[in-house]
Amino acid sequence: MIFDNIKRAGLYYSLGEKITKALQYLSQTNFANVEPGKYEIDGQEIFAIVQTYNTKPLSVSKWESHKNYIDIQYIVAGQEKIGYTESSKAFVVQEYNPEKDCTIYKGNGNFLTAEEGHFAIFFPSDIHMPSIAINIPKEVKKVVMKVKVDKVEEPATEENMTYETPKEENLTQESADKSSQ
Repeated sequence: MIFDNIKRAGLYYSLGEKITKALQYLSQTNFANVEPGKYEIDGQEIFAIVQTYNTKPLSVSKWESHKNYIDIQYIVAGQEKIGYTESSKAFVVQEYNPEKDCTIYKGNGNFLTAEEGHFAIFFPSDIHMPSIAINIPKEVKKVVMKVKVDKVEEPATEENMTYETPKEENLTQESADKSSQ
């Protein structure tokens, strides 16, 4: 997860061409008069969802993650809390829905305040909870950039990690090489 102000978007251009294109779109577009809706930037590879909504209480909010898209959530107007957590602090309550590109979780995490001009980048391994009210529900205008990932990978866990044990012959050769130096 990355959290910053759009004024420093250039710091993240090294993350790839698609993220660069999405961040440039956010920093170069005046969203004041842009109506809510979906806007294609590069077909289904990069698109923007402009939203206006009232933030909601933490008690009805849900943790989520995505497999096929990176979320870049940018606050145009208003402010909200956004939660973030690790997979070790959450458990799945709704299995992955490919139509919505979303898995739903319950768990615990940390929260930050996103104000006008802030953006957060959530990668597929980042579990997040957006749209949370600060004290009372208030209107927010947000743009969610969806950036298609090139390769879908499962987050590393103890169960899916593999370890290679060095072969004895390599150890012997390595020891011989060191002793001859």
